[in-house]
Amino acid sequence: MTEAADLGVDDDQEWLEGLAWAYGLVSPDPAEHAAALDRHAGVRMEVEAAHARLHEGPLPRLRFGARMRAYHRACGRCFPGALWSGSTYAYGEISTWPRLPLALLFLEWEARHPQEWTEHAKAWGTKQALIRDLAATDHDQHLRAKLVDLVDLAVQRTYRCKDREYVRVARAVDGDELRDRLHRAQRSENPAAQRHAGYVLWLLDRPEIPNTRHVWCTWLSGTLT
Repeated sequence: MTEAADLGVDDDQEWLEGLAWAYGLVSPDPAEHAAALDRHAGVRMEVEAAHARLHEGPLPRLRFGARMRAYHRACGRCFPGALWSGSTYAYGEISTWPRLPLALLFLEWEARHPQEWTEHAKAWGTKQALIRDLAATDHDQHLRAKLVDLVDLAVQRTYRCKDREYVRVARAVDGDELRDRLHRAQRSENPAAQRHAGYVLWLLDRPEIPNTRHVWCTWLSGTLT
């Protein structure tokens, strides 16, 4: 029996089909979005209950077996656990990972509904790792379009933890479509979008400059040209 099977982890395709409802988390339809959020919250409650059962009883060995399998199954039916269970990927090979659609969904949910994401699925380390690996992988037309969308969403809001990582993605998918969106954001009436888009465009023209907090603060001060 494989480790995945021992943990009760299903085939990736079956898992993806079982999580089809989760796309409602980014749906523009209010009813569909609310239904998906309620379902996600319900599964999160199952995760908490399964975790509590792991600590019931006097014997630590009870934590390994049926209770552990039940906990992993519950984690895998919501975020961020759905990205931790099942098959994994090697660095830079996320483009061939069967669960890539869930990774993109996880990031899009955070981009479109940041407060919801923080309440129901906060995982800053996972966000950072996914963005870095997405920047480092191969990009077909579909993945490239999704990444351009994510950069566009990120620059149009107030900075959130790990958003700076999106500069890696911008540099990886640099092109006319991305730059057109950044220029539109720079011309918008949103002060945050003006700053963030201007900074990303400035860095795209200077690939030798690292994207650090010091560079960002210095650029804001107007002393960099």
